[in-house]
Amino acid sequence: MAKGGFRGGFPGGGNQMNMVRQAQKMQQELLKMQQEIETSKFEFTAGGGAVKAVVLGTKELESIEIKPEVVDPDDVEMLQDLVIAAVNGAMKLCDDSTAKSMSKIQGGMNLPF
Repeated sequence: MAKGGFRGGFPGGGNQMNMVRQAQKMQQELLKMQQEIETSKFEFTAGGGAVKAVVLGTKELESIEIKPEVVDPDDVEMLQDLVIAAVNGAMKLCDDSTAKSMSKIQGGMNLPF
C-alpha cells in the first residue's frame, strides 16, 4: 500500500461525494418513476376489439370488457383465448413501459433492480 494510504478511502477523494449524490438522484428518479407507473393504466384489445383488458401499473387486472357478439355458448374456448390474449397483452405493455423507464434512469447501466 502507498505510504500514508488513500485519503477518503478512494483515490481522488471528492469523487466519492459525487457518487453518493448520483446514487441519491437515481433513487429519487426511481421513486418518481415507480409512482408514475403505479398510477398508469395499460389497455390491450384482442379479437379486433372484441375483448379489452385494462391492467394497472401495479399489475392488477382492473377490468375486462367483452362485446356481447363474441359470447357464443358453443365456442367458449375462443372467448377464453381472447381473454387470455388481452390480459397477457396488457401485462406486456406494463412490463415494457417499466423496462423503458428503468433504462432511461439507469443510463445504459445494467443494474439489477
